[in-house]
Amino acid sequence: MKWLPLFGFVTICIPVALSTTIADIQGNSFKSPLNGQAVANVSGVVTAKWSQGFFLLGEPSNDLRVSTGLSIFTTSATNLNKVKVGDLVSLGGQVAEFRSNSNRNNLFITEIDSPTDITVISSNNTVKPVVLGVDRSPPTQQLTGLDSGPDGYLSIPNNVTLVEVVNAPLQPDLYGLDFWESLEGQLVTIPSPVAIGFPNSFGEFWVHGAWNVTGKNSRGGLSITIGPDGKPDANPEAVIIGEPLDGTESPSVALGSALADITGIVYYQFGFFYVLPITAPIVTGTANGSAQPTEIESDSGSISFGDYNVENLAPTSTHLPAVADHIATFLKTPDIVFVQEIQDNSGPTDDGTVIGNLTLTTLVNAIASVSNVQYSFLEIAPTDDTDGGQPGGNIRQAYLYRPEKLSLVPGAPAGTALDKVEVIISNDKPTLNFNPGRIDPTNAAWRASRKPLVAQWQTPNGLTLFTINVHLTSKGGSSSNWGDARPPVNLPVDVRMDQISLVASFAQSILEVDGKANILVGGDFNEYTQTREVFKPLTDVLTEADVAAGVPEVERYTYVFDQNSEALDHVFVSDALVQCGVEIEHVHVNNWAPTLSQRISDHDPSVGRISLCGNL
Repeated sequence: MKWLPLFGFVTICIPVALSTTIADIQGNSFKSPLNGQAVANVSGVVTAKWSQGFFLLGEPSNDLRVSTGLSIFTTSATNLNKVKVGDLVSLGGQVAEFRSNSNRNNLFITEIDSPTDITVISSNNTVKPVVLGVDRSPPTQQLTGLDSGPDGYLSIPNNVTLVEVVNAPLQPDLYGLDFWESLEGQLVTIPSPVAIGFPNSFGEFWVHGAWNVTGKNSRGGLSITIGPDGKPDANPEAVIIGEPLDGTESPSVALGSALADITGIVYYQFGFFYVLPITAPIVTGTANGSAQPTEIESDSGSISFGDYNVENLAPTSTHLPAVADHIATFLKTPDIVFVQEIQDNSGPTDDGTVIGNLTLTTLVNAIASVSNVQYSFLEIAPTDDTDGGQPGGNIRQAYLYRPEKLSLVPGAPAGTALDKVEVIISNDKPTLNFNPGRIDPTNAAWRASRKPLVAQWQTPNGLTLFTINVHLTSKGGSSSNWGDARPPVNLPVDVRMDQISLVASFAQSILEVDGKANILVGGDFNEYTQTREVFKPLTDVLTEADVAAGVPEVERYTYVFDQNSEALDHVFVSDALVQCGVEIEHVHVNNWAPTLSQRISDHDPSVGRISLCGNL
């Protein structure tokens, strides 16, 4: 017999002969050194119970790589009824590394399966949680040292190696996955948590606590930025709050919601490290203020522009009036608006309809009813069921434009779905063979994806502007950033890279004829500009408007997903526009909504202003 001081609770005499400690089971890497072995006399205090078993806290370790918490997996009512929170217990069983067969990219969970010989040694013991930000603090840059490419976790190629195969000793002071793994199964407290997005469909939501964070934006979210190591910051200091262990219901939260301290168990599931709260968190405050209308407006010497993914907009969409209000009230009716996800006239009904003129007419009329501004519009209807998106919807890009400020350069016919727009030379200046037209629509890169919509415009005084409205293929099928594959699987990044190269080549073909051409490219790229290798063909030719306008890096976001405030929507400008002045603002009418149900689109719109350089 030996007297052992257990961290946070009273000193108790427990047998140690022929025993295995929780630290022995956890080890200092991702997988247990005792995986598959039978163990006996494993002792610890019960810190929490749930339908899948209970959690133990063992004696402390001097090695911060080693967790002293452990999941005991059992659904046996007999076993569950034997223990209660605060009991010091001893048990045996088999050490296992578990992950769901339905998601082989999950990290393993170290646990004891089918526990035996459960013995309660004492009751009413108290456990002091690890207070994050005080006792331990998460790193703030990288998820794992295996993301070794120049773009860190966004590097290509993806899936070069696997965390669980390498099974390297943890470095919790450097890497987020290592940090949370070093606390697997332990009871922790998150002081002063702040929600950094809406809940998912299970009521789970991401937070950061009162510890050092990077990329913090004005709303309290964590934006993707480039860290001091020159790599994209993965924001590993955030964690997702799971369903409460006691069955209570989590509250509704939004970006910037403040909560009371959350105490719970660190656990890995569904591709992420979670904190499973003991009981439902409590909201103590909301973010200050709401999205405000832009101060960027058109004037006689400039062109204002907007960009908005309006999320499957059909003539009968219930959110159409709100979209119209956003464009009229918050974007101040820009001279030209790049819109994406305009559906055909029958919406998602797959009846062979492809034209979207009714959808666009309904939208511009709704804008007029709010603003007294009457937009014209243009589209090229796609071939039926070939451009991806919601089945039957035939989503496409379109332009809304104010005819008193812009009109199409005459002389070229409008292209159809399969016509390839090209640059031709007229009077030593670039112009288009189709206006509007689509970039290389039969190229394999655009299979089941939207083809960019190109147009050439002129102002009343004869200045010209080329625009390219894009909506690249989605990230569907990508893996969790917190999973086994390193770098994470970013599908289909090779296709998006080809698509961006085609857009860049088209812009370059304009500039080869006129190096001072005014070119404005905008839309939903479904990719972060921090994925620099993917964007390099375009950034070699054009400049991101956020950069040209000097928008703070942390405020460059139009979308919130998992722990990140991020930009999927981008605007790029030619050197001529940079030299003549660029402004841009991202208007957070959706991601600053007080509840998920009040969000109109999953994207925020952007608005900006350019001055056209003289190119007569």
